[in-house]
Amino acid sequence: METIRPTTLYLLCGKIAAGKSTLARKLAERPKTILVAMDDWMSLLFPSENRTIEDFARLSARLRAAMAPHIVAILRQDVSVVLDFPANMASWRSWMRSLIAQANVAHELHLLDFPDDICKQRLDRRNADANHPYQIDVKTYDLFTGYFAPPEPDEGFNIVRHTI
Repeated sequence: METIRPTTLYLLCGKIAAGKSTLARKLAERPKTILVAMDDWMSLLFPSENRTIEDFARLSARLRAAMAPHIVAILRQDVSVVLDFPANMASWRSWMRSLIAQANVAHELHLLDFPDDICKQRLDRRNADANHPYQIDVKTYDLFTGYFAPPEPDEGFNIVRHTI
C-alpha cells in the first residue's frame, strides 16, 4: 500500500454564512497551501447565469468537473489545497473523496456546526458589508439549508468540528 503524503486537502462543511470562507482564508495562510474558492470562480465564470438552485446545481457541476484535474495536479506537487467548495451533501463529499484518492493525500473536513440563528445574523452582516460575491436572502438561505447534510461517520472523513 502506498504511503499517504502529508500534503493535505482541506474541506469545509457548513450552512451559508457559517464562516467557511473566513476559515478557508485562515487555513490557506499555512505554508505551501493555496485557496481555491468556488464563489470566486462561479461569480466570474457565470455572472448572470447563476440565478436559481437548478442553475447552481448545473453550473457548480461544470466547475467541479473542470477544476478536479487541476486540484489533483496541485496536490500531487505537494502543495496543500483549501477547497472552499461546500462539502454540504454526500454527493459533493463523494467528489471530494475522489480528489483525495486520486492525489493520495491527507485531508481534514472542517465542519462548522452553528445554529441557523447565528448563520442568519452573520448573513445579515455579510450582506450589509457587500464584500461577498453573492447577496443571499433568508428564503434562499432556507432553500439551500434544506439540502444540508452533515457528514456521517461511515463516510470516513477526518472531521474537525467547530462550534460556539
